[in-house]
Amino acid sequence: MNKTVSNADEAIKDIKDNMTLMLGGFGLCGIPENCIEALVKKGVKGLTCIANNAGVDDFGIGLMLKKHQVKKMISSYVGENAEFERQLLSGELEVELIPQGTLATRCLATGYGMPVIYTPAGVGTEVAIGKEVRKFMVDGAEKEFLMEYAFDADFALVKAAKGDTHGNLIFKETARNFNPMMAMAGKTTIAEVEELVPAGELNPDHIHVPGIYVHRIFQGVNYEKRIEQRTVRKKII
Repeated sequence: MNKTVSNADEAIKDIKDNMTLMLGGFGLCGIPENCIEALVKKGVKGLTCIANNAGVDDFGIGLMLKKHQVKKMISSYVGENAEFERQLLSGELEVELIPQGTLATRCLATGYGMPVIYTPAGVGTEVAIGKEVRKFMVDGAEKEFLMEYAFDADFALVKAAKGDTHGNLIFKETARNFNPMMAMAGKTTIAEVEELVPAGELNPDHIHVPGIYVHRIFQGVNYEKRIEQRTVRKKII
């Protein structure tokens, strides 16, 4: 039951070129920083990354984009990364933009073992091009829904505030974001935590992700906890 590994390098040792990865986080909040740094150091290429966003130029997934390690991004929001924009416009990077709710629900479907979902989001837009549309009765009226496939990811990389040696995870406030649903969805889920404790020390009522979804866990180091955009209110005199 002990799922601990010594560090990020050991945790990602069998991630190879051309694999599909899910990465938790929202903006720069709750991202698997240590795993990303280890992937940059390892130099794997041709990756397909499923994540809410692509980080910024010098942090998060942006570090992998700089090294041209990412072949395709499947994301909801990508507006803070100039290198991402350059690679997209030059044709170097394949991009699939997904409505945020659809992204979350497709992750959940993967974890639940469901092959597809049906959603009204994107009907009649470019998102629907090439996709099957079905009609269902909703509140007495016929409504169109897009069929979207669940994801198929080799690894899920998530970050939590606290975890135990059995892989149970606790997140802090909004840093939970996409992490629980991606932890459920990976064929192999790697969790990095700020604090790793022995099994039995976590209050079962506080656990957000049970250890059954986590295959490897390690205590991370040197977390920067960046703020993506800091805004302040002018002082009123």
